[in-house]
Amino acid sequence: MTSTATPSFPRRRESSDFEDMDTRLRGNDGAHSHVRGYDEQEAPSCLLRVSGLSHRFSTARDGRFAVQNASFSVAAGEVVAIVGESGSGKSTLLQCLAGRIQPSEGAVRYRDAQGEWLHVGTLSERQRRQLARTEWGYVEQHPADGLRMGVSAGANIGERLMGQGLRHYGQLRHTALDWMQRVELDVARVDDLPRAFSGGMRQRLQIARNLVTRPRLVLMDEPTSGLDVSVQAKLLDLIRLLVARMHLSALVVTHDLGVARLLAHRTLVMQGGRIVEQGLTDRVLDDPQHPYTQLLVSSVVAP
Repeated sequence: MTSTATPSFPRRRESSDFEDMDTRLRGNDGAHSHVRGYDEQEAPSCLLRVSGLSHRFSTARDGRFAVQNASFSVAAGEVVAIVGESGSGKSTLLQCLAGRIQPSEGAVRYRDAQGEWLHVGTLSERQRRQLARTEWGYVEQHPADGLRMGVSAGANIGERLMGQGLRHYGQLRHTALDWMQRVELDVARVDDLPRAFSGGMRQRLQIARNLVTRPRLVLMDEPTSGLDVSVQAKLLDLIRLLVARMHLSALVVTHDLGVARLLAHRTLVMQGGRIVEQGLTDRVLDDPQHPYTQLLVSSVVAP
């Protein structure tokens, strides 16, 4: 198995907020999942908690689970990467977390801005849409899926603000221009349609559309997929800068270990629908314990 070469990014420093405790947990099936991170039950700033989450599609062959017995948490201000090859269950897990797919088993709990724990799976469609418009963001793998291609770039950014009740045209346009500058898009193109933008520009616009409402949690599904290496590097630097400045929590699905190393405090490794290893990113990638993680790391082509 091989992996596309990625730019040589500087390694993230390990934060004391996510200090490793070198624990190992046993799953319900008796298999070991290598878990090297803080105890989620004791994390005072826990924002998202996933417990025993499993999902099986009705069309699955042999009744196989797309995701099986996934458990982890995300702290405020923490970036967690979910890595694994295609078909490992990464994107299905992300959609279950977002409430787009109702998991077959398990629970997803989110602590909202008022400090109340919400059971994502029991929210009504109206409540889920409200959460998605305010406290959450979702960056699609294909920008066209996360943008309204028939309206201008400025309208794409302003639409989420309108969903929160802002109606003043001048304020909406000013904010749109401000966010285009933040994501390094030419403000002169504020009235252009997204279909006139390149893939990298569309992804920047989608990021602006999601972050303009200052969400507390952002879910990203392969945000750099299909982009040229140079465009990918600039986009990753932008994401890292914005996440740090806004103190966002983020879950980033990627098949690229270079993306995980650059962005994430912690990394979860998925194989066949299961989380087989998780812990601080540098330790998972520099000292992998599970054979599958070792294979992933050894398969990366050096730049």
